[in-house]
Amino acid sequence: MRSPAGHPSRREPRSILPWLVAPAIVFFVGFAVIPLIGVFALSFTTWDGIGAIHPSGLTSWRAVLTDPGLPHALWVTFLVMAVSWVVQTPLSILLGTFLAGRQRYRAVLGVVYFVPLMLSSAAIAIAYKALLDPNFGLGAGLNIQLLSQDWLGRPGLAFGLVIFVVSWQFIPFHSLIYQGGVQQIPNSLYEAAQLDGAGRIRQFFSITLPQLRYTIITSSTLMVAGSLTFFDLIYVLTEGGPGDATRVLALDMYKRGFQASLMGPASAIAVILVLLGLALALLLRRLAGPDAGASQLEGA
Repeated sequence: MRSPAGHPSRREPRSILPWLVAPAIVFFVGFAVIPLIGVFALSFTTWDGIGAIHPSGLTSWRAVLTDPGLPHALWVTFLVMAVSWVVQTPLSILLGTFLAGRQRYRAVLGVVYFVPLMLSSAAIAIAYKALLDPNFGLGAGLNIQLLSQDWLGRPGLAFGLVIFVVSWQFIPFHSLIYQGGVQQIPNSLYEAAQLDGAGRIRQFFSITLPQLRYTIITSSTLMVAGSLTFFDLIYVLTEGGPGDATRVLALDMYKRGFQASLMGPASAIAVILVLLGLALALLLRRLAGPDAGASQLEGA
């Protein structure tokens, strides 16, 4: 349809928009909404993963909520989430700010820093497990006493190792997010600050960090949601040990469902994980303020 002046009507893109969004909606419903409904329904059943599915009401939920191991798994999950956020966020902001510079060598460094994210979590866990073996690892080979400790046999060291490996893998991703956020900050702000005599440190705390407010919320949301689903790296690295020192909720779900063949309780834990993720995401959205979405769209 054309306007009387012969120009294309501005309403045409709006009429095409539903057809462009439809594949994404179908994909989301088919691979997210329907499986989630199925898992929720499965949490009210008794199933060993092979035989017939028998409705059992609240039996699975009662078994999960009264299990004394659930509070510990929740505590470890939130502890991993909090400590990994404290470690990853400052380092990601600093790296993202550094990589946002115009020098060519910084672009090369950005590619190098991004390499860990391209590796499989299971492969990373196997590599670190071999490197830190107290008998045959890097410490024993180089005769470095610090690296020859029993990293996976002591609860504190095992937990710290999980945080280190998780941060090592995912800091590049969040640095990329902050790099894009810093590059969207108008240069006029920094030029005005330089005229006022502000140094780089003052500019960072007075301009960069305030301007990255919504980027920090976005990165934190992804970080928190990802922390709830840590499984493969922890499973290969520590299997939840020593004892239950690194047994997060996602690993507890796997052990109940695929090792103990208790699909009902495992589905109940999966629903708990989804509810926790939604609650934390909404909380972070609330902290961002009502104008977060509009500000992010303006920055884009």
